[in-house]
Amino acid sequence: MKKFLLLLCILVLGGCASPPSSQPIFDAHIAQFKIAQPHTDHTVLRKDGKRIQAREFNPAKKGQAPTLVMMHGFPDNQHLYDLLIPQLSQQYHLVSFDFLGWGASDKPMPHVYDVASQRADLEAVIKQLSLSQVVLVLHDLSGQSGIDWALDNEAQTAALVLLNTYYSPMDSLVAPEAIQFYATPSWIRDLAVWGATKSGGNFQNGVGGQLARFFSNAKVRDEFTPIITNSSVSIRPAFFSSTSVLWQELEARRAFVPRVQQFKKPVHIVFGADDPYLNPGVAQDFKRLFSNSSLDLVPQAGHYVQLDRADEVGRILREKLK
Repeated sequence: MKKFLLLLCILVLGGCASPPSSQPIFDAHIAQFKIAQPHTDHTVLRKDGKRIQAREFNPAKKGQAPTLVMMHGFPDNQHLYDLLIPQLSQQYHLVSFDFLGWGASDKPMPHVYDVASQRADLEAVIKQLSLSQVVLVLHDLSGQSGIDWALDNEAQTAALVLLNTYYSPMDSLVAPEAIQFYATPSWIRDLAVWGATKSGGNFQNGVGGQLARFFSNAKVRDEFTPIITNSSVSIRPAFFSSTSVLWQELEARRAFVPRVQQFKKPVHIVFGADDPYLNPGVAQDFKRLFSNSSLDLVPQAGHYVQLDRADEVGRILREKLK
């Protein structure tokens, strides 16, 4: 037993070398993206004064058509949409943002990074940018806060787009290995969290390893893994807080299912067919939950469907959101 604990401590604290810095790759991507997709950067203030970083594309279309608000999951950030945005930016007014604790937004400690916090971020973005009719584009973690907001603000919601996300308990739902581990209380989990606070490089390597399973397109995986993992070390508080309440947040939404079933606005379910976690079974469950919904399963796309097959997701959304 002592040998096992010693080995575990070695693995947790320094079992692999620190990853090379991805900052030059990230900086080059940001510079190239700004040229290719001109946009306005906004600093959005929450009611508590904490800052959310957002981007706005094609403001000339604001008010002429619904605004697409693109929301990310974990452990990622708004750059998850950097291949999909060019597919939609000529036709629509677009907004993306980093949740508090992720990407370029503030990362306060202590803070409870739960669904209520994510919803406060969304509400701050909608209020400060004066958005009226919105299409919430939801992926992974953001499904709960986005659907909750839409249920309470149906008149302000033009439609929902669900991209490999989740909401309430579903038999088909499979948590990714890292999420399952950190969401399940145990002394090993607590030791791993403690170790991650001492070894940021070790944690970033772990995030990269999990992310590799989220892609089906190897070329896109190699391009975007350094971009998504660039801020991995700084997301640790949000990651550990979000995972610690995952099962409670899922169970709490069981009571909201009747309201989901009564939701009348269009819901477009676009899932990567190769995702073993938020898989086609979850997509079918959503199709049964929402009465006014459509379902598209995108082949050769995994969990990051908006990166693996941005062209196909863009085509589907242009057709659905006419």
